[in-house]
Amino acid sequence: MISALTSQRSLTIELSKRDVLGRYRGATFGLLWSLISPFLTLSIYTFAFGSILKSRWPQTSNGAASFAMILFVGLIVHGFFAECLSRSATLITDNVNFVKRVIFPLEILPWSMVAGAIFHTLMNIIVFTVLHYFLDGHVSGLVLLFPVVMVPLILLAIGIGWIFAALGVYFRDISQVTGVISTAMFFLSSAMVPVSALPAAYQPIFRLNPITFIIDQARQVALWGNFPDWLGLFEYTLVSFMIMMLGFGMFQVARRGFADVL
Repeated sequence: MISALTSQRSLTIELSKRDVLGRYRGATFGLLWSLISPFLTLSIYTFAFGSILKSRWPQTSNGAASFAMILFVGLIVHGFFAECLSRSATLITDNVNFVKRVIFPLEILPWSMVAGAIFHTLMNIIVFTVLHYFLDGHVSGLVLLFPVVMVPLILLAIGIGWIFAALGVYFRDISQVTGVISTAMFFLSSAMVPVSALPAAYQPIFRLNPITFIIDQARQVALWGNFPDWLGLFEYTLVSFMIMMLGFGMFQVARRGFADVL
């Protein structure tokens, strides 16, 4: 299950590099787009929800600038999971040539996919830190815990990656649904509004969203300067690891028919 980090480490690194560099191949600005894209996305969301719809966060009173930083944290967390979710359904069908090679370890593909998403997340965190300092004049040192807070979600993304990669071979319609799911996860999370500000009837729906807790903890360390809920992160990690094991087992069973289907 962790061969991508041990015996297949070199292959995983090469696949991850190919994934990241291939995305920007031929682009004039190349890898700079990994820094430009999050800034442009943030600008659009801030203009739409902060300036036009006048969205504000209850705990702040500094207008669109504070709302932009709060929103950015939600976009970073959601962007990571959405990328993994949307790509996992076609992970095997997009690499049919690997399926035909009997000795190729297909189980490492979700790892390389997640590694590519981690790279873009780290770039987003860098952009966030620079903007936060520029707008507020200071950055909490606890922002360094941002990647640590993301670890449970990374494990969950790998497990989901194995599950959707396996199902995507047999049910091609899944790839059409993942985009809708990722959009719903954004608007049904604390990315846009704190769960505590919602009517009690809707709060359980938002709390069941797997990215809500991570967004809240990321804001604690990156914006409010507080330590995260370590117990909550530990429990989240345990659940993510169980889903990861379930996903790997499901993938190993399903892979026996990949060659026949494809």
